[in-house]
Amino acid sequence: MKIAISGQFYHKNAEEAVEILLDYLYEKNINVYIEETFFDIINHNLTNHTNYDKFKTFKALDKSFDLLISIGGDGTILRTITLVKDLDIPIVGINTGRLGFLATIQNENITSAIDDILSGNYKISERSLVSVKTFPEHKDFKDLNFALNEITVSRKNTTSMITVETKLNGEYLTSYWSDGLIVSTPTGSTGYSLSCGGPVITPDTNSLVLTPIAPHNLSARPLIITDSTEIELKVHGREENFLISLDSRIATLSNDTIVTIKKAPFKVKMIELLNESFLDTLRKKLLWGEDRRN
Repeated sequence: MKIAISGQFYHKNAEEAVEILLDYLYEKNINVYIEETFFDIINHNLTNHTNYDKFKTFKALDKSFDLLISIGGDGTILRTITLVKDLDIPIVGINTGRLGFLATIQNENITSAIDDILSGNYKISERSLVSVKTFPEHKDFKDLNFALNEITVSRKNTTSMITVETKLNGEYLTSYWSDGLIVSTPTGSTGYSLSCGGPVITPDTNSLVLTPIAPHNLSARPLIITDSTEIELKVHGREENFLISLDSRIATLSNDTIVTIKKAPFKVKMIELLNESFLDTLRKKLLWGEDRRN
């Protein structure tokens, strides 16, 4: 098995995860490749481990990899998606961050989780993404024009509201007077959209959610639509520019830009251990069922 490992930050919890994972993979004699930048971080912080210099590094992934392990939080997995793209490489996350809806493996379960994965004791959860096109075309959206959680348009350099004129499959829906608008996938429904009052949607649902950010239209509510819908957005406001974000990647667009969002032509594969489920994660992360009456 050929395994890739990626990460972003380094702190005490991440250091423990790195040591447990790499020591275990070294003992198993697994073919391991570590992302170059993350490998430099590891070497800088773990100077006493000579075994780690036997691992190889990678700059870019290809279809020869069987698995990618992300060490960090959900934000690290979102960055990992930009490495995997449409290569169909399964992803699993070790959670050294905070909430961990996507990265669910805790440090104390790393060795047992890796054993299960190596033995094939897991299931695959296919997650849909959203993609964006702009007119005029923006240089940042040529190769990385997709997002796993959400695509958001929002105000920039102003405290004033913006107006987001919204069309669905060419038909006018409404103009949101708000701080912005989130177009979320089911995976992203537990992220920014949820914080703005959007619904939780199970990952296997073929839908998208439009969630306005602090809308001044008092009747404006989150709207669930089929993921075959093409969404067209035009922003108007006092400032000449607005922000668009694809997960954590941000760009500035001018108000004359037409933004078209739709389901991406590929999915990503997330590994779920057999003792895990989305509903189990909801109960753990959102404390559902913690009411004493349960």
